[in-house]
Parts: sequence; structure tokens; C-alpha cells
Amino acid sequence: MRLRIVPWLLVLLPVACINCTCTAQETEHQAPFGFAHFQHEAAVEEQFLAVPSARLAGQKLKRLTSKPHLAATPEDYQTALYVAERFRAAGLHTEIVPYRVLLNWPRVVHVEAFDASGKLLMSGPTREHVQGDPYQDNPLVVMPFNGSSASGDLTGDVVYANYGRPEDFLELTSQHIDLHGKVVIMRYGANFRGVKVDLAQQHGAAGVLLYSDPHDDGYSRGDVYPDGPWRPATSVQRGSVQFLFQYPGDPETPGFASTPDLPDTMRVSPQDNQPHIISIPLSYHDAAPILQALGGPGAPTDWQGALPFRYHLGPGGVRVHLVSEQNYKRRIIWDVIGTIPGSELSGEQVIVGNHRDAWVYGAADPASGTAAMLEAIRGVGVLLRHGWRPRRTLTFCSWDGEEEGLIGSTEWVEQNDTDMSRVVAYFNTDVGVSGPNFAATAVPSLKNFVREIAQAVPSALQGTVYDQWSFGETGNDERGLRQTARDAREAAPVGDLGSGSDFTPFLQHEGVPSTQVASTGAYGVYHSTFDDYKWFVMNADPHFLYLQQMARVLGLEAVRMADADVLPYDYEAYARAIGTYLDAAQNKASDAGFGSLDFTLARSANSRFAAAASRVRALQLAPPANSAQLDAILRAVESDLLAPAGLPGRPWYRHLVFAPGIFTGYAPVVLPGVNEAIDAHEPKLAQEQLGELAKALNRAAQTLDSALTSSP
Repeated sequence: MRLRIVPWLLVLLPVACINCTCTAQETEHQAPFGFAHFQHEAAVEEQFLAVPSARLAGQKLKRLTSKPHLAATPEDYQTALYVAERFRAAGLHTEIVPYRVLLNWPRVVHVEAFDASGKLLMSGPTREHVQGDPYQDNPLVVMPFNGSSASGDLTGDVVYANYGRPEDFLELTSQHIDLHGKVVIMRYGANFRGVKVDLAQQHGAAGVLLYSDPHDDGYSRGDVYPDGPWRPATSVQRGSVQFLFQYPGDPETPGFASTPDLPDTMRVSPQDNQPHIISIPLSYHDAAPILQALGGPGAPTDWQGALPFRYHLGPGGVRVHLVSEQNYKRRIIWDVIGTIPGSELSGEQVIVGNHRDAWVYGAADPASGTAAMLEAIRGVGVLLRHGWRPRRTLTFCSWDGEEEGLIGSTEWVEQNDTDMSRVVAYFNTDVGVSGPNFAATAVPSLKNFVREIAQAVPSALQGTVYDQWSFGETGNDERGLRQTARDAREAAPVGDLGSGSDFTPFLQHEGVPSTQVASTGAYGVYHSTFDDYKWFVMNADPHFLYLQQMARVLGLEAVRMADADVLPYDYEAYARAIGTYLDAAQNKASDAGFGSLDFTLARSANSRFAAAASRVRALQLAPPANSAQLDAILRAVESDLLAPAGLPGRPWYRHLVFAPGIFTGYAPVVLPGVNEAIDAHEPKLAQEQLGELAKALNRAAQTLDSALTSSP
């Protein structure tokens, strides 16, 4: 049964359309892609948009951030119970799904630094503190540590390696600086912390210190907390150093779920995605004395941070003593899953997700996303109470263990592997609100879908979210897409998906079309004690208007996708994007001296894919009354882009178009098999990967063509 318009809805409809000038007739005429007729759906969406409340979202945020809730702690379980209660109150069939996974908690983390004469320079980590923060002294605040760090006790000379990128280590090599047995100090930024540790380990380092330089998120950017949003001197960025670029999830169960009853004999040694050296995070308060006393050559100009002295590379001048005693144990985490069965296409599933666990309080990361999702669910609950049912099954997920390595979402996807072909979209939000600037990333087939959603949601300021959307450069493919955009709306910058959040197992392991949306801003307290309710209210969203806005965006994604007459994938846009990726890869190959690489088959396959997409678009614009068969064909296309054997050297990642970079970790690499082979100076492998890409694009084109032969 679809929505029954009730008398009180007539009062709500104008409220929902505040800042919007459309009428029902105009909306019918300008139906979003995926709908043959939109007037009925427009009424559903306006009813939904009227429900999310800034005040109630703020209350939910305060509840979620009342205590630190590291994954697998009793406080984490309490948040699971709270979220499950909110799910059930909205009318969702709800279950709490446990997994038993390997996690480390710190027993001892200690750093001492001595100058050349043996004088103590620092002893830490220093307790995180500022003037007037009411949350910093809670005894549940976990000491600064890195998830997946090894244990050990070592003393060594220090070398500074800037951001710890491949080119930074090459610079040290060019200066004849040997890292064997050394402790490498690196600043956060430019790549994922696990990549930094991996590269240091490959170069023979015995240990790693990671610190936040004020140039990147401290006083160099603006006023520091509590006077502003940026990182204060004692603030420490915790985080996992698991090798996510190899595989995420429980390190002992790659490719299968770590359920509580899984026999220990089925678990594997986590060698491929766990470092074997110590890594410890520091504040710039604690890093400064080490860097200031460091000898050796002066650091290159672009390695200079914002601390008020000249940086040097070492070694010499400083020795450090590191102690890391980590308690590794299999611990229980809890996903919360809430489902609404579909009324017509129950075999198709739309999933919305956000993680719940935090390093400490996690106001922006992740509680802002959870508060927004819970308000979206409340809006869906109002629709349910007044007769609406989604055409497709709609599932909301609160993931656990994300911070340690996307664990809760990965284990759930691996457990439900056989059902993933039924999942037509996964919508994620992570760090849902840290400021006023809307941002989105998505697979190319859903980029225009996100743009249409943004055009339908009232902005927290004026007009629509789309009206306020920045037009800065974000995605790898945006310049090329703008040149070929069919209209000005397509220019809004939707970026590409890399990794670092819970869309990863859905898209890059299972080929589920995915998006990530957030409202961003000056966020200097990432993964620290100070990402708390007070910081959030002072700096991110004082009146919770952006929480309300994100609830509307996330919920409208879910409602519209669940109700669409036909799945609104834009495969013409996908083909154009792949064309720009091929152009860039061919230019890279030429610059690397591999001009003989043959892109002909891949380009021909992409042309076939583009032509098939154009033909199928006509079917999508006039979908059959029963779209199930067409939907199944459309959904299969993203799965066609998976490599059965996975990417070279990391088979868990199977998507041939998008993957986290081996040397970036979070940031996306497009055509990863091709581009990373070029970077590694392996032209034979690059040619093989071009062949795999051509096969995948031909599969996708053949799948789309089957829609034409099977349509009535």
C-alpha cells in the first residue's frame, strides 16, 4: 500500500517546501530520473521532509555523546541499545547482530625523548586538556593509542619523514639516511596513517611516532579550541594503522564473517593487514621538543611545518624510548540492523548506514551522522504510521568497530554475501556534520541522483542544499565531466569513493552502487578527546540546523531510491567518467615512458558500454509497470565491473574502477589495476589490467543490451 494523504498532511506540505517554489504539477512535469510520474511521490517526500527536527536531532546527539564509547566497551553496547530502541519506535524490525573480532586496547603507551647529552626532553603522552572543557577528565577517556599497533619496548634514534609518502621516503634515501632500527616521526595528513606505518616498516624502521602539525589542523589554520575549531596543543589524533588497503574488517577473517560461534581453527594469522612495529600518536605539544632537538640535514622547504623552529631530518640529537603494551583479544561488537519490508519489490534492498563507535566521545565522528540518521528514521516512521510502505525493502544499519578497520560493516557484508546482488544502493554518512559545507562522493551512476536529492532539500541557510553547494574541485573526474555536462546542474562537484568508511565493503568488495554525504567544515579535533558535545555546539552546528539538513538528505536518498519506478542509475555518466579515467591513465603511461601501452580494447569496450547505456536510458525514461526484470539487469552492471580474482596483490578488493590507493589508503585511485601498475613501472601488468577492464566493460555492455531484448 502506498501513501494515504490524510488531512493534517495538507497543513504540513507547505512547511516541507519552505525555500522551495515548486508545485505538485511542476514536479509532475519535471519528474526526477527513475520516475515516470512523480506527483504521488512528491507528496510522500514533502511529508517526510516536514518531520526531521533540529531540536530533536540535537537531543539525540547529546545522548550519543554523553560518555566515551570505544568499540566493544559496555558504553558502546549502551549506544547500541539506544539506537535499537529508536529503530523500534519508528516501526522497524530490529535486531542487534554481534561479531567476535580481534581488537587491541592499550595497557601501557609511553614515550620518552633524550637529547645527545642524555637530558630528558619530554615524557608523555601528555594528558589532553584545555581550559574549560567539561568532558576531558572523564576516566573513561582512553589514552592515546593506535589500533592495530604492535607491542614492544625499544630505544632508537629519530628521523623525520614529513607526511610519510613514498616520495618522502625516496627523499630520505637520496640523502643516504638509513632507517633501519630508527624511530620515524611523521606528521598526519596527505595519506592514511596505516600507509605511513607500512612504508616505514618496509624501509626498516623499528617504530613510528605520528603527530598532528599545527600547519595542518592547528593554530596555523585559525583559532584553536576552546577559542575556535582547530586542534589545541595537547590534542592527539588516535586512529587505526591497520593496512586497510589490503583488506578491512576483522584481521583474522578476511572474506568471511567473524560470528561469535566461528571456531578459532577457521581464523587466520593477521599478517597481511597488521603492522609488526610499534606506532604511537602524539600531540604537537609532545612532538615539538623532539623535532626541535633533532639534528642532521635541514628538512626540504615543503617539509617545514608550523612549529616555530627549523625542522631537521636527523638522525642525531634525539633518542627516544617507546613502550607499547597492547592487549589483543577477541571482543564482541554490535551492529544494529532495522528493516522495513518492501511492498512490491521486496527482493530489492536499499541500505542506509553510519557507524556508531568512537575513539572517545565522537560528536562529529560519528555521532552527528547517527543523530541525523535517527531523525531520518523518525521521518520514515511517520510515513509508516500514515499508510506508506516503500516499494523496495529499506534497511538502516548502525555499524560498530568502524574506527578499528570498518569491522562491523565488513563482517555483516561478508556474512550476507549471497544477498548483496539484491542490494540496489548503499547510502553512507560518516562525520555527518562538522560544518556548513555540503559534500558528496558517489559512483558515477549515482552522482546525478545525489544532485537531484540536493535540489529537493531545503538548505539550513536559504534556497536548497544544491544552491549552497560549493563548486570547488573535488572529484578526480570533475573537470572532464564539466566539459561534457548536459546542463549546469551536473557541474556540482560529486567526488569519487576511495575508502575509510563503511561503503567500502559494499562497493569495492560486492559492487553495490554507493554514495557518501556529509556537511563539512573546520574540524581540527578529529579523533581526539575534544570531539565532544561542547566543541560541536561551539563550532560545527550551534543550532543543529545542519543535523536536520543531513537527516533530510540521507532520508530522502532512502525514500526516493526505495520508491523509484525504475532504478535511477545513469550509466551514460558512468561511461563518460570512465572515458576521462582512460584519458588520464594513457597520459600517465606516456609520461612514464610506457607509450606503447595499448588502450584500444578498453576504449572500444567503453564505447560499447556508452552506446548500450544510451539505449537503455530510453527504457528507464519510460519504465514498464513491473520494473523488477529491468532493475535486476541495471543492478548487475556494477557487479560486472568486479574482477573475479580481485586486484593484483590484494584480492579482497575487486572493483576495477575504484579502490583505495595502496599509497593513499583513504583517497581513491581510479582504474586501480592499470594506474598502480604504471606507478610500479610494470607495463606488462598494466596491459593485463587494461584487458581485464575491457572484459568488464564488455560484460556491462552485454548486460545492458539484454534489457533491450528482454523488454516487452
